[in-house]
Amino acid sequence: MNNLVFQGKDLKTPQMNIAQSSMIRTRLSFLKVVHSGCQNHPLFQGACHGEPQCHALLLGRYPLIIFEPPGFSFQIVNTNLDEFSPRARRRSALLTWQHIASLPPNLPVVYCGGFNTQKESTTGRFLLGRSREHGVVGDMRDAWPNARVRKNISLIRTYHGFKGDKQGALEFLKLIFRALCLCWDRQTQDLHVDWILFRGRSLVPASCEVVNDNIDSFYPSSHYPIFVEFMLPRNVRFVETS
Repeated sequence: MNNLVFQGKDLKTPQMNIAQSSMIRTRLSFLKVVHSGCQNHPLFQGACHGEPQCHALLLGRYPLIIFEPPGFSFQIVNTNLDEFSPRARRRSALLTWQHIASLPPNLPVVYCGGFNTQKESTTGRFLLGRSREHGVVGDMRDAWPNARVRKNISLIRTYHGFKGDKQGALEFLKLIFRALCLCWDRQTQDLHVDWILFRGRSLVPASCEVVNDNIDSFYPSSHYPIFVEFMLPRNVRFVETS
């Protein structure tokens, strides 16, 4: 298996990154946008149903362009679900999954973004195949619990409101209570509201990290990004560059 992460190493090494949200980290993109959707798409209007705060899916197909034959292509679906309305989140998740389900079954898919809800919510349970939404069940997998190595496990939630670890006494007590709840409920592994989901046997999450990079306690986002390294099949090779 080849590593799918780039962190400023030799370009001949088959590495690139798939990272959700902004990061203080050197990155190099080997992707070219072939198609992208927009929020004016009719499907977006159908998901909102009069709820102006609803953010539907953003679609984009990103085949890798510097691999030798047989090559390797996959699709990234990025989303920012509504922050306030559970109903809007469920409808947007259903809309996104319907698009993913329409893709060829052998095409790997990475579905990432700000879901603004926890994985044990109705939205998360649907996408992970634990509950039904309008008679259908999602089939995505979560990179965090499936990764061989996980970093910064103590950061059980990804939203921090630009405060980092300085949450105040009340928020700290809430966090302790939630951590104790996680000890009792083994099915719930985290309180992340930012996820990287995937589908396809050719994508294997090698490591996953909650990134808390900051400069003098100043953060680039109110959310901790999730960083994932995926492994690719051995027959996928980079083209030698001169």
